[in-house]
Amino acid sequence: MQLFKKLAIAALVLLTPALASAWGNEGHRISGQIADSYLTPKARAAIKKILGNESIALASNWADFIKSDDNYKYLSSWHYVDFDRPMSQPEMVEFLEHDNNTDAYVKLKFLITELKKKDLSQSNKLLYLRMLIHITEDLHQPMHTAHSSDKGGNDVKLNWFGKPTNLHSVWDSELIDFQGLSYTEYTAAINHTTPEQRAQLQKAPITQWIFESSQLAEKIYADTKPDSNLNYTYNFKYIATINQQLLKGGVRLAGVLNEIFG
Repeated sequence: MQLFKKLAIAALVLLTPALASAWGNEGHRISGQIADSYLTPKARAAIKKILGNESIALASNWADFIKSDDNYKYLSSWHYVDFDRPMSQPEMVEFLEHDNNTDAYVKLKFLITELKKKDLSQSNKLLYLRMLIHITEDLHQPMHTAHSSDKGGNDVKLNWFGKPTNLHSVWDSELIDFQGLSYTEYTAAINHTTPEQRAQLQKAPITQWIFESSQLAEKIYADTKPDSNLNYTYNFKYIATINQQLLKGGVRLAGVLNEIFG
């Protein structure tokens, strides 16, 4: 509870934003920057050998940047795990334990296993690490664990301050970009955790991450009507949730990286 109280306070810093142009990949960079702050020295050195001068924050966007390259089209379904209906936690765990789709859950487990191998080629290490960073962060964006029927909210048309968009994009970028902060400024505003809070977040299994996100997705669906014009009220209502998910994603990413490399 202490963690979420701090997030609520951090949200107050972000409640009077300017309509500013920012990069749509900022959310990934924020979680990546948070993860970087919690790496062990051993993990940091191992990741440096793979990424070189590319930071985790910047590497986290590679999976989106490469989407236009036909050679990487096979990665498109790795970004999300959608569901046909709302599920209880036991139902979701059961579903995921038998999941054999090419989705974020299956591929994240694959990437973790592969990156622990000592004989992995450098090219595969680079590809797999970039994808692991991105997918871990994606699973904390609620609309990446949403309904398959509307493509994770992509088919739910809305307006954001009068501009046509969709529900997925609002949560991918509009809310975050609206704060008018660089990713380093945003990280500084929300990255406040204790060792105990980090340990609690990092011990949760991946199925728990997905269930938490999907529960938020259901709340968002219920509260966001198609063709609505979203504005300051929506920002006020959900900015603390955005902050919470960005922070969780970064802390848990650090936990996964430290487990693999630390």
